[in-house]
Amino acid sequence: MLDKNIVAIGGGGFGRSLGELKIEKYITSLAKKERPKICFIPTASGDNDLYKLNFYRAFSRLNCISSHIDFFSRTENLENKILSQDIIYVGGGNTKSMLAVWREWNLHNILKTGYERGIVMSGVSAGAICWFDKGITDSFADKLEIIDCLGIIKGIACPHYDEEKEREPFVKEIIKSQRINSCICIESNCALHIRNDLNYESINFGNKKKCIKLFKHNDKLIQEYF
Repeated sequence: MLDKNIVAIGGGGFGRSLGELKIEKYITSLAKKERPKICFIPTASGDNDLYKLNFYRAFSRLNCISSHIDFFSRTENLENKILSQDIIYVGGGNTKSMLAVWREWNLHNILKTGYERGIVMSGVSAGAICWFDKGITDSFADKLEIIDCLGIIKGIACPHYDEEKEREPFVKEIIKSQRINSCICIESNCALHIRNDLNYESINFGNKKKCIKLFKHNDKLIQEYF
């Protein structure tokens, strides 16, 4: 039976600093190959060139066969590209715009197929929440909002939980007001590893960072740590 893996990163990683590449090493280890093939999807940043350069710098150090997908220049055959990879890494940026582009190109369905075939799915910020039913996003200039995502993993996720001051009060308010029942909150320099849809593990690559599930029980807000 194939292992299915999603690594959802709350913030940090090669997009900010190459550093020790702790989370990147963790992700590549899941492929269980000497030279895994990894594809970067930087749609949420508008295919930002510097972001792509940092991706190649990072994963060349880790002995990977690296490539990327562009949507704002000529786009290659997506099914062939995605399904030939060992790892997919989705970058951060505007989640709502990213998902709109993906749906236009049918990438959302191709990614679901790749996940079912055992390709490791990973990403940061927009690339973390995209795998869930819904996500908390700052895609809108004036507010945080809840948006529909790919639905590969059940639940709602929020990245940057400890580093952007508006996120914690927003999540707590929408749970208290019963807009949502619960939320998985991922701190920066931390990732949530979901294996085979059911097994959840918090991966700290910063200073005692964590993933938290928030929900309401008997009118009290409860925090559970993964």
